[in-house]
Amino acid sequence: MDFDFNHRITKREAFANAVNAHLDRAMLNRQAKETPRDYLGVSGLGRKCERQIQYDYAGAPKDEGAGFKPQTLRWFEDGHIGEDTAARWFKDAGFDLRTVKPDGKQFGFSAADGRFRGHIDGSFANGPDLPSITYPCLWEHKRLGAKSWREVVKKGVVAARPVYAAQIALYQAYLDLTAPAVFTATNRDTLELHHEAVPFDAALAQEMSDRAARIITATDAHELLPRGFSDPAHFECRMCAWAQRCRA
Repeated sequence: MDFDFNHRITKREAFANAVNAHLDRAMLNRQAKETPRDYLGVSGLGRKCERQIQYDYAGAPKDEGAGFKPQTLRWFEDGHIGEDTAARWFKDAGFDLRTVKPDGKQFGFSAADGRFRGHIDGSFANGPDLPSITYPCLWEHKRLGAKSWREVVKKGVVAARPVYAAQIALYQAYLDLTAPAVFTATNRDTLELHHEAVPFDAALAQEMSDRAARIITATDAHELLPRGFSDPAHFECRMCAWAQRCRA
């Protein structure tokens, strides 16, 4: 007797797939209608490859099939929802946390004639006495999977996630919030919270500000910046949405 060990989709799986197809299509359609960002943002400026950042800033088309998947878009949306929830927890605990201006827009900065901008999660105007913290100070929140969250807890955000450290330093510099920032990481899987005070790194802020100017200037001059890695098999190259364009 021959046995068929191939997986067969059950009725439950077929139903779930059918529903997800509708939700995924709606998610992708909504993203396609969003106005592309026309400025260099802070969030990815700490990445190692300046060419990748330049492609992103210039709006270069991504490699075929390299766009954000629906699941990734849901992660982004979940992060925003989690940020609002964490902010409420702080406010309930007596922290004077400001996340939006009276008009409902985020606090942020704009430089280089609006071509370099950043928007912060919030700032503490006041709150309970905490070691190493003086008010006002920046608040930065990230919602992470369990593995990434544990790494941040073990090593600290500066060592574990240099991209986040660059982001924090730039916000501190441009918004004149140079007191140690409060960085909060929420474990997406367990809802455990990690907090740490992040001192202002003026040298890092200057380095990232110089990088932003370099990227904008090179893009205006139609000059392609160097690759961050010489080996196309490097994992960051393989994960890059412009890997094929970069090596063409």
